[in-house]
Amino acid sequence: MMGKFLAIVLVTCGIVAGGAMYYLQVYAYYSTVVPNGASDVVLTPLDGSDVQAINYSDFTAIDSNSSPIRYRACFTAQNTADELKALYVPVTDAEPLVAPGWFDCFNAEEIGAAIEAQSATSFLSIENVSYGIDRIVSILDDGRGYAWNRINSCGKIVFAGKPVPPNCPTPPESN
Repeated sequence: MMGKFLAIVLVTCGIVAGGAMYYLQVYAYYSTVVPNGASDVVLTPLDGSDVQAINYSDFTAIDSNSSPIRYRACFTAQNTADELKALYVPVTDAEPLVAPGWFDCFNAEEIGAAIEAQSATSFLSIENVSYGIDRIVSILDDGRGYAWNRINSCGKIVFAGKPVPPNCPTPPESN
């Protein structure tokens, strides 16, 4: 009788812990980004000047303070990708990161397929939005736009514990 009781307790604890871990990973740390209407979608100009806002509508985004690469945004661009290519820094190696299933406007597989099929154009939004993390914006031919954060080349090296390469900025001091 005592063995059955312990087995039930262990199984129940495992189920509760698994459910809690799932909830924490998928839901708990995300928050909705409140759009300011002016600088939610910005791109880096080809001339290297400060980032510039582009015209957009239907903006919705999520972010998390638990990880710098959890940012995801969806919007509708008012300019075509071809118009933006003439003015802003393109990105040729964009790979969207998967968003939580409940953030249904952002489908990384669909965006990635559009990038591969060249029916989407990607741009550098903000370099080093936080150290080692760049924001990427992709605009599909139909005007739908997406943004996400990714680890840049300097971040990959520094986050792996290797010395900072000479072409990378000095990382901020950690606590």
